[in-house]
Formats: sequence, structure tokens, C-alpha cells
Amino acid sequence: MIIIPARLASTRFANKILCDINGVPMFVATAKRVSECDDVAVAVDDDKILAIAKEHGLTAVMTSKDHQSGTDRINEAAQILRLAKEEIVINVQADEPFIEPENILKFRNFCQTRKNEAFMFSCYKMITDEFADDKNLVKVVTDFDGFALYFSRSRIPFNRSECRKYKAHLGIYGYSAASLREFCSLRSSSLETTEKLEQLRALENGKRIAMLEISSQSIGIDSEDDYKRALAKFKI
Repeated sequence: MIIIPARLASTRFANKILCDINGVPMFVATAKRVSECDDVAVAVDDDKILAIAKEHGLTAVMTSKDHQSGTDRINEAAQILRLAKEEIVINVQADEPFIEPENILKFRNFCQTRKNEAFMFSCYKMITDEFADDKNLVKVVTDFDGFALYFSRSRIPFNRSECRKYKAHLGIYGYSAASLREFCSLRSSSLETTEKLEQLRALENGKRIAMLEISSQSIGIDSEDDYKRALAKFKI
């Protein structure tokens, strides 16, 4: 099942999930776009968002306003939905209205086929050197078997010698419902707090994250500038 955390408040871009994408709010556009890939539920924290979701025929679950992360929110939704512990839960961010459905299908298959090898799953795309210093674009380094070694908002690896390609992390996650629940119970991480990247909690607790490389033209909308850039790129 795909669960989309849809929190109304946003520190960097207020109420961004309501931004118009082809005539519908952003979170609705995201949910509709991935609905051909799997069952979809939206985890909301506001009555207004709940009403909009239902108006557009989406399955929506009301969750607490007090969650510190989207992962905590989808964990509550998974429990409300009574998902079996082995069910693969895919976390797609509400600000990814241009994510390609074929990539979600590829990622879901990756999670299913490697579910016994890793605690959780995510993906990345290759970027060139010119984007490596963007702090809003998270970078990841991996080992020879495709497991994440570290994530950072900084340039990694540091290019003391020439490095022309970097791995840009995409905020799509997969876990079994059981692993999702365990993740939310893990000891808090100083790395997570420092970088403001919750996936570092898993690494600092010794968990393995399997990474899938995909090719994507999608733009995750973290800021108003991202929104403007996406509208221009996709000619909306």
C-alpha cells in the first residue's frame, strides 16, 4: 500500500500541499498519479485536508497533529488501517506530484524482491556536480551492494579529487509494516537531529537501507521556487 503523509503546516513553504497542480491540490495530484500503482491512502492531520481528500474520492486517515515526521504519521495510519505486518508500505511524499508511476512500480517490485535483505528501502538518481551543493537536495553514498552508507545535505563524497556525478536521494521509502513500526520506536539519532534527515536514525541504529537507482525528471516541491520551477518545466 502507498501511504502519503499530508501535513498542512510546512516551515519552508506554507500550506504547500494545497498548491494548484492541474486544477487540484498538490497532495491530490500526487495521490491520483500513483493510484495506478497500488492502493493509496492519505494520512492527514487537518479536517480541511480530510474533507478535500474525500471530495476527490481518496481514502484518507486522520492522524495526530503532534507527529515529528511523516514516517510517524504513516505508521499511525498503517495501524489504523490494520495492515498486516508483512505488508509493504511505500511512503510517497505529498510534494511529489510529478513522480513517474513507472518508477513507483519499479520501486515496489524492488522492495518485494529484496524484502529479506534490508530493514527499509529508498532510491536515488544521478546528478551532475553543479547541483551537489544544494542543501535542499539530499545526497547519498552507497556501498558496492547498493546499501546506503550515509545521507547528507552537504556534498558527499567531498571532491578532493575529481567527482563529476553524485547520487541525489529521492524521498520515497519502502518498509514492511513491521519494520515501519520498529523504525518509529528506534532510539533518537544525533545525526538525524543535526542533518534533519530521519533516515539517519535507521543507519545510526545499525539498520540497512537498500537503495534503488532510478531515472526521474520529477521535481520535489520543497519551496516556492521549486513550485515555480516545476510549473515552468512541466508547462502547467
